[in-house]
Amino acid sequence: MRARWRALWLALWLARLGPGALGGCGDAGRCCPGRDPACSARGWRLDRVYGTCFCDQACRRAGDCCFDYDRACPGRPCIVGEWSPWSGCSDQCRPGTRVRRRPVRQEPLNGGAACPALEERAGCLEYRTRRGQDCGGAFAPAFITTSAFNKERTRQVASPHWSADTQEAGYCMEFKTESLTHHCARENRPLTRWMQYLREGFTVCVNCQPPAMNSASLRCSGDGLDSDGNQILHWQAIGNPRCQGTWKKVRRLDQCSCPAVHSFIFI
Repeated sequence: MRARWRALWLALWLARLGPGALGGCGDAGRCCPGRDPACSARGWRLDRVYGTCFCDQACRRAGDCCFDYDRACPGRPCIVGEWSPWSGCSDQCRPGTRVRRRPVRQEPLNGGAACPALEERAGCLEYRTRRGQDCGGAFAPAFITTSAFNKERTRQVASPHWSADTQEAGYCMEFKTESLTHHCARENRPLTRWMQYLREGFTVCVNCQPPAMNSASLRCSGDGLDSDGNQILHWQAIGNPRCQGTWKKVRRLDQCSCPAVHSFIFI
């Protein structure tokens, strides 16, 4: 607020000196991105010193802007468009990556807010080949992702033998994590941050639903249902193949009851 009053006072005082006395970015017709020593003018600075002043973006940090920089070179923020739909999975029958992007509608200018992330990637796994063949039985470890993905996942049937009743079938597996790699805790990307909540010794819930559920066995690959509770089972997080570990089966439930951060789905 004080800076604005000071700029207004200076502009009114200099206006009394007549045309041409103010100088500055407006009279010179200059506004430059970044740091540009050549982007200068003759005029008054905000510190009431007359001489060389600057009209580049870095003049704010250097404190040598011309008095009219804010008016002559207003900041313009980056404006982005809507996210595109998620792409298909990059691979079939093995963990892959899906991606979505959004365009830049307006580039930032004169120190305006920078553009946010323009691309997001997330893990995925397709259960059919490009020829439409079912390959859901090819997976041994449990591939998991956040339960939030279930809200987006389109339940594409893995077999023409699915019935309406079968598509509603599902169950929950509880596991106690035994070990995991340090790569899980290091994940900080928006769509893989859920991996940070995988911790040793915690009980987690993993939901088995179509299309991860095999249409014939009504099981999810790697669910550990046949283990005796002492067997070490392996899991891997979709989105970062280095985030993986082991767990032991606790029990099977009809519905998952773990907290949201410890709830996952087979994929």
